[in-house]
Amino acid sequence: MTYEDAEQLALDGLAPRRRRKRKPVAKKPASEHPIAQVVLDIQATHLGQTFDYFVEEKHSEGARPGAMVRVRFGGQRVNGIVWNRVDASATPESSMRYIERVLSDRVIVPRSMRDDITRIADAFGGTRANILRLAVPPRIAKVEAEVRIGKRGKSAAETERLAAVEEEAYGQLQRQYGNINMLRDALQGRRFQSFVFDPLPGADHWRRCAAWMVVAALAQDRPAVLVLPTMREIADMVETLRSVGLRPFTPTQASNGRYDGDFAILNAQMAPAERYRAYLAVGGGQVRCVLGTRAAMYAPVEGNALFLILDDVCYQDADGMMPYANARGVLRLRAQSHDGVFVAMANARSAQSQWETDSTHVGDTQVSGFSTPIHALPAATKEMSPWIRWLNREELARIADPTIGARVPHTAVRILSKALQTGPVLLSIPQDGISEALSCSKCHRQARCARCTGPLERLNDGTIRCRWCGAATVRWSCPACHNERMRVVRVGAAGTAAELAGLFRGVPMVLSTPNQPRGIVPDVGFVPQLVIATPGAEPRVRGATPAQCEYRAVAILDAWTSLYASGIDADVDTLTGWMRAVSLCAPRTRGGQALLIGESDPVLAQSLMLWNSPMLAQAELEDRTQTGLPPIFAAACVWGRRDAVTTTLRRIGALADGDMASIDTVAGTMPSVLGPVPIPQPRTIDMRELEVTADRVKAIVRVPQGRRGELASRLRSASARHMASREPGELRFQMDPKERI
Repeated sequence: MTYEDAEQLALDGLAPRRRRKRKPVAKKPASEHPIAQVVLDIQATHLGQTFDYFVEEKHSEGARPGAMVRVRFGGQRVNGIVWNRVDASATPESSMRYIERVLSDRVIVPRSMRDDITRIADAFGGTRANILRLAVPPRIAKVEAEVRIGKRGKSAAETERLAAVEEEAYGQLQRQYGNINMLRDALQGRRFQSFVFDPLPGADHWRRCAAWMVVAALAQDRPAVLVLPTMREIADMVETLRSVGLRPFTPTQASNGRYDGDFAILNAQMAPAERYRAYLAVGGGQVRCVLGTRAAMYAPVEGNALFLILDDVCYQDADGMMPYANARGVLRLRAQSHDGVFVAMANARSAQSQWETDSTHVGDTQVSGFSTPIHALPAATKEMSPWIRWLNREELARIADPTIGARVPHTAVRILSKALQTGPVLLSIPQDGISEALSCSKCHRQARCARCTGPLERLNDGTIRCRWCGAATVRWSCPACHNERMRVVRVGAAGTAAELAGLFRGVPMVLSTPNQPRGIVPDVGFVPQLVIATPGAEPRVRGATPAQCEYRAVAILDAWTSLYASGIDADVDTLTGWMRAVSLCAPRTRGGQALLIGESDPVLAQSLMLWNSPMLAQAELEDRTQTGLPPIFAAACVWGRRDAVTTTLRRIGALADGDMASIDTVAGTMPSVLGPVPIPQPRTIDMRELEVTADRVKAIVRVPQGRRGELASRLRSASARHMASREPGELRFQMDPKERI
């Protein structure tokens, strides 16, 4: 046997199969609109455009705009959403491929939702793929096979019932709020309007106001989207919607397992199947009302919808992934796109909402514009709020309290002990843990930067710098008392329960805080007990009557910690927490009392005592006008490795002689960039990222509100260039960041 005739031996059954070469099957493009423009599930910024693919005739019906398909991109198969169908493409035919498979036979992203996603991506400097990743839950084929959803019409009896409920609720609110008729007219109209709503105190008052808006919208056959801060508010809202006759989206008693209801919950923490089922029900028109946390802001509703957000200043309302869109901006943008109604409801009005209520200077941008304020009438505020007292040193000296300087003075102990005879008492304490701030050693005011009014911090080497702009501070003096010495203040809440146990002997205590073994206590009974809770963890009181669902007294301890809170929205956040706690107290007509114990900013304390949050919001706005901070100017935060951040700032024209290098304020011309300042490495990091995230810095870029869209576009282009060129180092940015440090 020659070498040429040699064969590789193989055992029987293991010989390699001989495959016949098949000729490629000829594919025929669809007769109508043969080209599909697809948004691929690829998060790279420089690949954020649509890509053209041929559609075969057999896939022409299924590959509708809004459907999910699978295509080949480079050497891999990826999913995508058909954005549009066209007749021609600028891409050469030799470079175009066919859609390989249609994954879903239904439209997952409706047309109006596709338009909204495009606007959101442009407003926040992201791509449509970035928004789709957050807006559309992962597809579950089993759910699509089980549920066939169609639009559900309302019967005449249901329409009459909703109209009766709305009329009754409106009659009550009309006696309490001014301009409430304008909101009702907007809910019955078909044009875009925006409102800022300041609710009255009360354990369930804000829920009844929101429920009225939902019923008014559903009575006009228009959808409603409610974005709430946490699942606790969602549970409270579900209870209120049930009380007005609306049903949650749950399985029916039918044998086919059909789901039905008037409102659905959309939340990222839901089980994937339940979230996808609710998403399909909303997109198909079966459910007209959606409530949830920030994931609900992408609910695929159609028509002139109501978009409502509660506590728009909350940090939870911003997405945790690129492009970090915030719920307030998204909801207002979508309301304007749908010719709907936008409502920002909050106990403490944010500076953004206050800025929008002044028609003399507000101009429309992508995410902001004029809003009509709705504030309670003075008589209604006095009737529904408890008697709120500020027990600071001056007040205690006036009433000759001998325990001036105590954490809980004798006057407060006497008032709370009397309230404990008839029901529960709530004590709100600062968050657990320890933070550090610098203050004047004489008047105790927080030490702030003379350049940008940012909070000062002490580094390990003893030097003092600003947390916002990074400027070094030398020869500091207090602007109030001209003292030149600072002191370190450490704020904490540990041991509060043990301290109060000595003041209220024999009284049962309930501690509700995330750091305690029991965690957050959801509710307590209407019995004499002392409830100690951190902000946002206040238990609800459950009783037989509405008068037994409220605390007899509420005390806010350590008010002086508000003087040292960091962050640009520190005062508004503090007032929000205080008002949330005081709103659970009985009104003064039923003997309710609220105590603010400790030193604080007089404007902050008076805003609480008068239940007038616009007072603080206006003061905040005046301060930001002097320093050139948002919302007077639009802002973006850029962070990453130092060289990448510096290069990006130069490319967008924010450095040197660029057209965005300076801003004109009432105090004169200022540099548009604050920083860059060093920031720590991410919490989750591995060895491969150490070099990429080394020497991390953060900078703030400010521009006039009219150039906000241009700033977002420039940052997106600079980020895409950084990624496409494979330049080293981390680089990220966020429009309208809550924190500037």
